[in-house]
This record gives sequence, C-alpha cells and structure tokens, in this order.
Amino acid sequence: MSEHRRKPPQPQGGGRAAARRAAQQPSGRRGAPPRGAASASSSVSHGEERPYGGRAAARRAAQRAGGRRGAGGHDVAGRRGVPGKKRLIDYPRHDKYGWRRWVPSWKLVTGLFLGFLASLMVAGTIAYAMVGVPEPAKIAGAQNNVYYWDDGSQMVATGGEVNRQIVGIGQIPGDMQNAVISAENKTFRKDSGIDPMGIGRALFNMARGEQTQGGSTITQQYVKNARLNNQDQTLSRKFKELFISMKIDSEMEKSEIMAGYLNTSFYGRGAYGIQAAARTYFDKDAKQLNASECAVLASLLKGATYFDPAGATAIDSTATKEANTERLRKRWGWILDEMVKDGHLEPAERQKYTELPTVQKPRKNAQLSGQIGYLVDLAKANFVNKNTEGITAEDLTKGGYEIHTTFDKKKVAELEKAVKKVIDENIDPKKRPKTDTHVQFGGASVDPRTGQIVAIYGGEDATKHFTNNADATGAQVGSTFKPFVLAAAMRDGVRDPELGAEQGADTRRIVDPDKSRYNGKNKLKIRNWDGSIWQNEEGKEWLQTNDGQENYGNISLREAMIHSANSPYVQLGMDIGIPQVREAAIDAGLLESSLTKSNVPSFSLGISEPSAIRMAGAYGTFAAEGEQREPYSVKFVEHEGVKVYEHEEQAEQAFDENVVNNVTDVLRDVVDDEEGTGKNARLPGRQVAGKTGTTDGNKSAWFVGYTPQLSTAIDMYRLDDNEKNKKREFLEMYGTGDQNKIHGASFPSEIWQDYMSKALKGAKIMEFPEPEPIDGEAVFGGGAVSPKPTPSSSPSKSPSSSPSQSPSQSPSKSPGRPSESCNPWEDWTCGVDGGSSTGTDQGGDNGGVTTSPSTPPGSDGGTDTGGNGNTGGNGNTGGGLFGGSDG
Repeated sequence: MSEHRRKPPQPQGGGRAAARRAAQQPSGRRGAPPRGAASASSSVSHGEERPYGGRAAARRAAQRAGGRRGAGGHDVAGRRGVPGKKRLIDYPRHDKYGWRRWVPSWKLVTGLFLGFLASLMVAGTIAYAMVGVPEPAKIAGAQNNVYYWDDGSQMVATGGEVNRQIVGIGQIPGDMQNAVISAENKTFRKDSGIDPMGIGRALFNMARGEQTQGGSTITQQYVKNARLNNQDQTLSRKFKELFISMKIDSEMEKSEIMAGYLNTSFYGRGAYGIQAAARTYFDKDAKQLNASECAVLASLLKGATYFDPAGATAIDSTATKEANTERLRKRWGWILDEMVKDGHLEPAERQKYTELPTVQKPRKNAQLSGQIGYLVDLAKANFVNKNTEGITAEDLTKGGYEIHTTFDKKKVAELEKAVKKVIDENIDPKKRPKTDTHVQFGGASVDPRTGQIVAIYGGEDATKHFTNNADATGAQVGSTFKPFVLAAAMRDGVRDPELGAEQGADTRRIVDPDKSRYNGKNKLKIRNWDGSIWQNEEGKEWLQTNDGQENYGNISLREAMIHSANSPYVQLGMDIGIPQVREAAIDAGLLESSLTKSNVPSFSLGISEPSAIRMAGAYGTFAAEGEQREPYSVKFVEHEGVKVYEHEEQAEQAFDENVVNNVTDVLRDVVDDEEGTGKNARLPGRQVAGKTGTTDGNKSAWFVGYTPQLSTAIDMYRLDDNEKNKKREFLEMYGTGDQNKIHGASFPSEIWQDYMSKALKGAKIMEFPEPEPIDGEAVFGGGAVSPKPTPSSSPSKSPSSSPSQSPSQSPSKSPGRPSESCNPWEDWTCGVDGGSSTGTDQGGDNGGVTTSPSTPPGSDGGTDTGGNGNTGGNGNTGGGLFGGSDG
C-alpha cells in the first residue's frame, strides 16, 4: 500500500471527541488536560506528529461555538480568554461585553471633540482667507423709484427719497455713539466684530420679555448696511457677514466702524445716516444733538415704523401715533438709564430729561405735493404689505423700483377739483373762524368689478396735511352703515321670540324690506330680541331719536332707509344680533379692526370708523352682485427689469346675488325718491344707489354711492389735530359753510355728484340687475303691528308715498297703532308717553339718549350710552354714538 494511503494512527486520549470536549471546556479550565491525555499533550509539545483531527478540529469547534453564549451571557470565545482584535478607533470596544461594548470611552469622546474643533478652525481659517471685504454699497447714489399711472404714463420719479449725508466721527456726538453702544452692543470697544455671549444674552432676555440688545454687533450691523447688498436672511449670508465682520474689525479702527454704522443706518422718513436723521427729526446738525435727542435716534434704529412718534399706519395699522409715542418713550428712557449704568452719562444729567424732546412733523419734498404724495404713500403701503418677497419699506427707499399703480390720472384730477370747488365756494375760515376752521374732506373711488382704487382725495396737500383722509381718520360713518344692517336682515334674518321659546333661541325669519314694518317713533325705547328692555351695565335704558325729532310711526324698512329713520334700524339690528350685523359688514369688505367692539344698540347707526377706501370697496360689493374684492392700488412692481410683485385678483361671493340686488334696489330709492335723502346725488341718465350719513353731534357727514362700474365714498369732518393738542378732537359742524347743520345730503353728496358725472363722462351706461322678491316674511318690530285690513290703514304699495310730510305733528296717529288695548308684545311703547318724559330733544341724525327710572333723563344722543362698561370701540371712551372723547 502506498505511503499516502496508509491509515493514520489513532489519536491517543480520545481522538476527535476529546478535542471537541477540550474546546468546549470553560476558559478557567483550559490549562487542565483531560484524564489520560498527558502523554498526548507531551508528544505534541515536543514536536511529535499531531494526531489526526487535533488542532484543526479544535479550531473548527471553537469557530462553531463562537456565536453561542453560555450561562451569564458571555461569549464562548471570551470564556476561552481569546480577546477581540484592537483597532485604531476602538468602537465597538474590543474588551467589553454586552451593552458596555457600545459606550464610547472618554478617550474616544475627547478625541472626536478635539477633531471637530480642529476641523472648524481649519474651515474657518480657509473661509476667513477666501472671503474678501466688499466695497461700501453706494447707498448715497440710490436710484429713483418711478411710479406710473394706470395707463403706463409716469406719475413721479421720487428722487431724493433717500436722504443721506456723510459726516466724520468728529461731527458725531459722543452721546450718540454711547447711546447705540449701551442699547445695541455693550462690548463694541472690546469685541472682535462678533459677540457670541451677546447673542446668548439677547436670546435669554428675549425669553424673559425684557428689553434686549441686538444679537448682532455694531460691526455686523455696519457690514449688513454698507457692505452687503443682499439683505436676504439666509444661512450662507449670515456666515459671510460673520467672517467679513471679523475681517473688518481687524482692518478698521473702532471709530471708523462706528462712523460707518451711524452714517449708513436707516432712521425712518427716508433718512439714512445720523446727519440726515438729525435734520429730519430735530432740524439741527448732528453735532448739536444732546443726550436725550441721541437716545431718540438710537431708539429709531430698532425700527422706525414702530418708534416714529408720527406713526406709520400706512405700513401697519398698529403703528399709530399714540402707540408709537408710548413705545418710543419706554425705549428712550431705557437707553438713558443704560447709559448711566455703563458710565456714559452722569446721573445728574439724566435727571434733566423727564419728557421726550419735541420731534418735527414729517416733511415731503416738492415732487410729492398735492395729491401725488398721498398716492405714492398708498401705493408704497400696498406693495410693502402685500409682496411675498420680504421687500420692506426700508428696501423701497433705496430705489430702483418701478411701481405700476391703479390710479386714473383723469379721475384723480376730477375728484380734487370737485372737493376744491365746494371748499372755495363755501368754506371761509377768515369769515367764520369758529365754524369753518379745521374742515377736512376725504374721498375714494373703487372699480367694483376689479377692486382697483382709481382715485382718492387725501387732503389739501400732502406736503402740508400729512394724514391721508382717504385712509383711516377716525371719522364715524353714521347712517351709511345701515345698508349692512339691511343685508344682514335679508341674509341672516331676525330672531323670533315666540318660535325661539318653543324651538330654540336661534330660530330666525328672513326679512322682506317692503312687507315688514318697524316702529319709527322718535325716542323709541330699544329692546332686546326677546322683548326685554335693553340696559347698559349701569341699568340705563336706550331711547333712540330720529334726525329732527321726527316721528314716522310704523314704517317699512325701505321707507326707513329713504328717510334715514334711525329707530327702525336700531331695533332691527338688535333683533338680528349685533354680531351678525358686524359679520355682514366684514363680509362686505370692512376691516374688523375698524369696527366698534361693543354690542350696543347704536352699532347699527355707524359709530365705527372705516376709511373712505373701505366704504367705497364695501358698497362695491353690492354693485358687484355680492362678489367682494379687496381694494388695491398696485398692479405690479419691477426691480432692475425683474417683476418682483403682481397683484392676484381674488373674488369671494360674500352674499347671495339676490340679497345684494335687493339692497341696491332700496338704495336706488334713497336717490330716486323725491323724499330720499340722497336725491342730490342723481346722475341724469344713469342708475345710482347710495346712502347719506350724519353722525351724532354733527361731527362727520358722508355720502357713499355707486353705479354698476364705479363706487365712491366722500366724507367731511372737522378735526383739530394740531400738534399742541395732546388729543385729536372732532368738532361739531353746526354753522360750518354757513349751514345750520351739515348732512350727508349737503356738501358730501354735492362733491359725489360733481365728481361722478365727470368721471363717468363717455363711459358706457350700465344698469343694475332687476332683483327678485326676497323669500322673506313680514316682520313687525319695535312695537309695530300688522295693519288692520281696512283701506285707511293698509300699507302703501309705493315706498315714495308712505310717510307723512310732517309726521312729527301727530305721533299718536301712527298707522297700525292699536287704539283699544296696549299689549307689550305688540306695542313696545306701552307705558312710554312718547318719550317726552324720559329724554331731551337734542339727538342728532344718529342720536339717542339713555335714561334710568331712578335717574334724571339723559341728554344728547351718545352722551351716556356705554355698552358693557360704557366703553366704545377703537379707543373711544364714553360709549356714545360718537364714543365720547377720542382715545
């Protein structure tokens, strides 16, 4: 037999089985050989031939058992004492078992942390070396903004909107430098351009609601203002700003950085730089500023929109004069106190400054005189508030924008001419200084089919009178609010006290404006929808007066609108619910913020303060058959040839078409009827719908009307807003223009008619849709009852012939008044003797009086008519129809 086929000798000591048993022995017994195997072990160790299956078999057995665990969860290989191989990065850890293998060692953690820091330092060094310092941005040479009329022709190029003049550090007072250091960056003179601790401190103070320094240093602010044109708040730009700031700090003196920061910062009103700001706000050079004035300018750096005491409601409705002044006062005082803490101002010097210094009124350049300034401001606000690119008012002042507006040059001129004609012919402050001073007019004209604002009248001159009278002024709208009450009655209905008791309080009946009758009695006692007498929280009742103390008896809602009778619409509003009336006005297009918050009876008579623009837009909703569109003044904007904004038209069906068509039909009678208060607004050959409005105390008068293609609102008021007065005060207009009383039917409707006749000259004659009868019921409210079926007491079929020419002469003969009995559910005037014993005869068009059984009669409407605390909305206190004193 050949050598290679010779049978190997049998292993001694058990062979393969013994090898397997040896491999399976616990690690602690590994050195002890099995019994009887001493000779085998000895032979192997001396180089003798290894028995077949010895070492290889043991290795295979160990490998087969490698993944198994014995008792206690230890690896079998581990029990044999064979450690894993150690690596450069020992993770998972080679000498640990179970969960401990996955816990990194302190050496590993420390090493990774140091490696990360080293990587950051290398990356930062590379970035620092690669980032170059850009040249200062040429803000002083900013481009013009160009505004265009709706036909594409140029309106104005606003050159000089950026007002900036560079001054050296020697002309900047130390108080100004210290004010911004104390307010913005206390470590400025020591830091390296960035301040990580300052960022953390700002976040901490912000979380506690305290005054904060900015997280950015003055050096970073300077870089952002003067060295970076891209103002986007992106992460890459922030990193770039960080490295440039460090480089700037190493290359420039602190005094140079401070001068650069104060010379490039925006202080509001188009003023860039400390010298322009000093001239704009205090009419002096920067070097003449004292510490108090420096604290004011340092406050403006936090955001001029919210700290300019002149207000900026065109940009943000919350930035009123009052709110801004209060914000400025708090920050001004805080900065002065911080200057004392930091050793920059002596305490004795601080004690001298107890009141804000006098700030100059805003001024406009000659290019923005007349109506142009109002148009530019309105378009600017529209663009800033509506664009989604984050373009701010500050960005806009730097120029380069082409703003294409909706303003019609011809219509703007015609509206201004119509107002000036009335002023020249009727208003004479020299002749009648007590009645003709402080007279203001405002107006706005909107295309109801698009929402475009085609014309406004903002005041005499934008360079002399700074408030845009077409925007919010605080003038209450009076009876021009009644159409929203009527719309709510036909859409939402009135609550039924009888059905409500049986089926629930929300049971409602839709109101038909012709079939329904409401009590038009003068000094009508107003009740809640369930029949209980309305009382304010002082227990005082409300007696509603009519203009001229007229008594109309039972009257349809159409007739009440024609004559502008107050009692029916006040009670109707209570029957509907003031929240529903408010909702109808908002749906039509009025801003909720402009509406009085109190749910008082007089809410339905227009004690709220919408702007002329919003009133024109809301009436435009009626003209557009219920489609509500937001009024707007900018069609699109381009910057360096790229379109950065375009108006997106959105229309919402706010009301059913037939509801608003019926409102329009009623408002047409206000103009067309011979007894209508709006008859002075007729346009020969054209259909017109509109409403007059006069407020309590004769402090404002309105006419708002529309044709199918144009809606216009005109208002008139007297407002003493002289800067010497601490409160803006609306004045009475008795005797103004040599008239006993100013009504919406007088000067406002005259201006409306004159303007509209010229604005629509040559335009297509359009007609309103014919309304279908409202699917409503004959509702009898305020004590009115269903007329008896006799010819003498049946309601008139013609709205124009119903009320008596002089109904006040026979109030006891009101149609429908029961003669034999007095049921409080049918006649709510039971127990009230015509109101003569519970009120005075001083109520105006929207007047009303309050009275309590235990107190003397009330006085002129609105004097004591608080709603839930005697507090009206929108800052007006007193709660009367004119809200008492203006907040």
